[in-house]
Amino acid sequence: MRKFRFPILLAILGLVFTAGFTVAGNKTLDGPLSLGETAPKATVKMANIDGRELSIADVKGEHGTLVMFSCNSCPWVVAWEDRIASLGNAYQEKGFGVIVINANDTEQVAEDGLVQMKKRAEERGFNFPYVVDATSNVARAFGATRTPEVFLFNKQGKLVYNGAIDDDARNPGKVEAHYLKDALESILAGKPVSTAQTKALGCTIKFRPKS
Repeated sequence: MRKFRFPILLAILGLVFTAGFTVAGNKTLDGPLSLGETAPKATVKMANIDGRELSIADVKGEHGTLVMFSCNSCPWVVAWEDRIASLGNAYQEKGFGVIVINANDTEQVAEDGLVQMKKRAEERGFNFPYVVDATSNVARAFGATRTPEVFLFNKQGKLVYNGAIDDDARNPGKVEAHYLKDALESILAGKPVSTAQTKALGCTIKFRPKS
């Protein structure tokens, strides 16, 4: 196999960044969202598992807002799901707004329908909203690409952490870096988030066709 020459690689990367970020069938993203930015499409109403229509702005917390893109079907989500439930429930009680958003196209993944989401939330004990991004345009605006992927905003509404939940999805007992929990605790303590960005590991979001 022939190796890429460095100038050719740079040219390819330039084309990618010029054209915009694409995943899951060339669904162009609006992002990625940068640290310090506010949540895009924060007033878009999305169907919650309890029948309400909720936006990110609706769940804004006293100390900040945790937005997570997730789903039912991804094995990475399943591996992290107990921690998603535990962190979401605990920090909602501590004054954070928490909302988990499923942007997957049910035409591609039937398991990610609202009925199935409601069942999963009941099984896992989610006490926070789990909503449907019916156009996938909220996920696009965030520049989200993976499930799960975390976006944590402080009480001023500025993005202070983006990435993974921690450093070991498969082995909870072997986690060494609790990225999300540490970021939440830093906000509560009034301190800067020491690790503000990590690589989100998971399945690609199965975007609906862009309208």
